[in-house]
Amino acid sequence: MDWLGLHFITELPDSGQVILHCTHDPILVLVAYLVACAAGFAMLDMAERVGHVEKSAARRLWCWTGAACLAGGIWAMHFIGMLAFEAPIQIHYQLPVTLLSLLFALLASYLAMHTLSHPQLSLRQYLQAATCIGLGIATMHYVGMVSMQSDAVAYYHPALFIASIVIAIGAALAALLLSSHLRDGSGIFHQLLKYAASLVLGAGIVSMHFTGMAALNLILPADVPLTLPADNNHLQLGLMVAMIVLLIIGSSISAALADKKLQNKERDLRRVNALLSQLDQARMSLQQVAHYDALTNLINRRGFNQIFAEKLIEKTNEGGKLAVMFLDIDHFKRINDSLGHDAGDELLKVLASHIKSSVRSHDDVVARFGGDEFCLLISLDNHDEARHMAQRIMHKLKEPIELAGRRMVMTTSIGISVFPEDGSTCEELLKNADLALYQSKGSGRNGLHFFSSNLKTRATLEFQLEEELRHALREDAGLMLYYQPIYDLKRGQVTKVEALVRWEHPVHGLLAPERFIAIAEANGLIAELDLWVLRKACEDLGTLTTAGYDELHIAVNCSPLNLARPELADEIELALRKSGVAAHRLELEVTENALMGNIANTLVLLRQIRALGVSLSIDDFGTGYSSLAYLKRLPLNTLKIDRSFIQDIPKATQDMEIVQAIIVMAHTLHLQVVTEGVETREQFEFLERFSCDYVQGYLLSRPLPLTELTPALEEINQRKQPHTVNPLSLARGTGSPGSPDPFPGSPDSHAGASIVRPIR
Repeated sequence: MDWLGLHFITELPDSGQVILHCTHDPILVLVAYLVACAAGFAMLDMAERVGHVEKSAARRLWCWTGAACLAGGIWAMHFIGMLAFEAPIQIHYQLPVTLLSLLFALLASYLAMHTLSHPQLSLRQYLQAATCIGLGIATMHYVGMVSMQSDAVAYYHPALFIASIVIAIGAALAALLLSSHLRDGSGIFHQLLKYAASLVLGAGIVSMHFTGMAALNLILPADVPLTLPADNNHLQLGLMVAMIVLLIIGSSISAALADKKLQNKERDLRRVNALLSQLDQARMSLQQVAHYDALTNLINRRGFNQIFAEKLIEKTNEGGKLAVMFLDIDHFKRINDSLGHDAGDELLKVLASHIKSSVRSHDDVVARFGGDEFCLLISLDNHDEARHMAQRIMHKLKEPIELAGRRMVMTTSIGISVFPEDGSTCEELLKNADLALYQSKGSGRNGLHFFSSNLKTRATLEFQLEEELRHALREDAGLMLYYQPIYDLKRGQVTKVEALVRWEHPVHGLLAPERFIAIAEANGLIAELDLWVLRKACEDLGTLTTAGYDELHIAVNCSPLNLARPELADEIELALRKSGVAAHRLELEVTENALMGNIANTLVLLRQIRALGVSLSIDDFGTGYSSLAYLKRLPLNTLKIDRSFIQDIPKATQDMEIVQAIIVMAHTLHLQVVTEGVETREQFEFLERFSCDYVQGYLLSRPLPLTELTPALEEINQRKQPHTVNPLSLARGTGSPGSPDPFPGSPDSHAGASIVRPIR
């Protein structure tokens, strides 16, 4: 039976002679197996290389390289195996047909490498590829057998022939699966697996070849004489072919290994570059965070100081002026308190945009220092440029803004300092601009001020006074209390005195409260100062009690800031207990605005104080914004009318009507009325006529130290009418109608332990 040019037999023919004794050179068989193993290892290594290479051109290159190594190895194994075949007959090979078999091996090997270049394949696809590859290898083998020429005729046993093809397909399938499995991995264990897989693949390839050789039977026809084989050098030729193929395979594997290392280095280099890029981005991000405000994207204080220092060096060397402008949004805290911090942040973004759009160019620097404080740095030729820019910013910020469903208008206060007139360093110019801003806010806000030397002098003085006030409180030195009598119109005598703090300064002499109360409030000293006044007043009241004035009451002013402290009631109780004074003899005076500032918390504290037995008085009534609805809820005893309603009586008819209405209202609320600032007999008679309860002022006496208070009280109580001038009183300077204020510009009735001051 013939098929595809091959002769198949199931039984040997009767005629002819059968070549029975065909053998194989064991050395060449071993060499063939080693070549097959090397080809298998090359395929595994090239498959791994193809799977890891990134560029498509390089993938095609290594695919062809792997195909060439595998094809060369299989073909060389087949060729060496044929050289190992020993038959008792002369045999030679046709070179063209032998080379044609190499082409089939190359096609099958390329199909194998192309299949392995796909990362994921199904089992069916692997079977299809293995079948094609196995058939290609089998074709290579039997085409190579066809090239074998001799006097004998080659017959093949069909079962072994089919078995060889099946073995070829199985070896191909094993090669594909092993290569796919071993394509990813690293380490010594992975390398050992590749070696083991190479031995298995080599065995499969050799098994296919020698199964095919086992299927071969050479039959010499009867009429053909037997020609013995001549001497040959098959061993040397086989070893030479093996060496050449192994060198090619080894070179290819070495090249693959070198390329792998190079690719790893390139990958590491890219990773390093990526890390450097990330570090550069991180550095830029850190620089952004370090020098820019996250909310408004404006430069922050650190970035501003850096640019400021550079600009100063430039202007110092080249000449020119710089203006530093401090901006503070007026009453911004109200936005956060009423609408929340999110709305406040949105408003800051809008305001920052308005400020940025108001500057002239990129040379002008706009920064946010935090909260609602902004700072500008501009180059200029004269002061008017800074003034015009500040006015432009103020005008821009007044544009209505829609926020949280509301339409609002914001204003700003601005302070300006100019280089080189107002300073030569960043710190000095910023400090001076801040002083100018403080002046703007103190002047009613929504304005601008340039720095002047007077501001610096005043700031220096205030700083010095702050330190000296701390020392005075700490050492209990220099502070003293003056007392102004409060006359009871119904009883015709002094029943109360108001404690007024003074400071005997070692350099500036006797200072009125308005010189240091605001400093105490701004620097956290007011609670300590109020407590000192409270203790000293209770102590002096004890002294007056010993002197026989056991019915005398004392009024002490309380700061609005101190009224917010929940421990105030405990401090009052402790001061009364230490001095041994009855609580009903102490009266605490609080201003109208302080009571209304936080009505809920204030009401709780006032009730605690009233529970001690201490009286409560609302001071400076009529100058604040109290509501009758709240006023009737407060546990008050006394209402004190501000002197501003008295000073023009009897000339001001409207003031007379207002005072009369306040007295009627207070009595309706069951409150006693004290009128302060009484200086003339007409004022006294008017108040007496309209049932005022108490009067206080220079008509009776100016504030006096404790040592002078007792004689003054005796003198006042001895008068039949307080407007009767006593010569002794004039001689002592304790008061007279229209007597001048010893502290000009501020009535002593306001000069208590605390004065309401706007605090920046």
